Amino acid sequence: MNLNNVTTIEQIIDRLDDIIEYAEINNSTFGYFAVLYQKVTVKVKEGIENNFFDNNQRMEELDVIFAKRYLEAYYNYQDQNKVSASWEKAFRINTDFWPIVLQHLLVGMNAHINLDLGIAAAEVSKNHPIEDLKDDFNKINEILSSLVNEVQNDLAEIWPTLKYILQKSKKVDDFLVDFSMELARDGAWKFATTLANQPESELEKLISQRDKDVANKAKIITNPGFITNVILYIIRIGERGSVSKKINDLKA
Repeated sequence: MNLNNVTTIEQIIDRLDDIIEYAEINNSTFGYFAVLYQKVTVKVKEGIENNFFDNNQRMEELDVIFAKRYLEAYYNYQDQNKVSASWEKAFRINTDFWPIVLQHLLVGMNAHINLDLGIAAAEVSKNHPIEDLKDDFNKINEILSSLVNEVQNDLAEIWPTLKYILQKSKKVDDFLVDFSMELARDGAWKFATTLANQPESELEKLISQRDKDVANKAKIITNPGFITNVILYIIRIGERGSVSKKINDLKA
């Protein structure tokens, strides 16, 4: 899929619509993350329109670069082309029965925030001090991480038993909260500044190592330990409806 002509947030939203529509028709769990990411993109678009960011033009450029990394990974995976190890981990669980919706979302966020966001931030800051981006970087990271709790609450409304289990099982709640806090930390920013301050010849090696580290971090989500897994299996059995219905519930 050629994404060279995708240069605006509106076009990103349109491409995400295509993925969501395909996922609904084909009962594909790829639609879960696409719905979440579309919500993120719409929020960023609204922020730009309301002058929420320090530099709104730069933020649109960052958003497009950032989103295209996900879109390229998605289309490459669909075409059976090579993708980063981080996205491989996220996409591979698409055919597994046991991951709950929230795990699908978190493993996608792991790849996109912990790997892609730093790369996109460094790229948009070429020929400019990356420190100028920090405030806006924090703002977009807040939007991304805040949606974890929003989606968790949405899923609890879809299946109220989830809310009860999360309240009664500190183990699972800690797993979700700890990972959300991890997303909000400065790891992605540190990676961005590292890339921005390195010669071009070093970038591929640094990105490759980061990719391996982020892929390993996916285990926190996909295999968080025996007790947590048992509880997650109970949640999964309680998830009702087709994948398409869950995608529609997330959209609502």
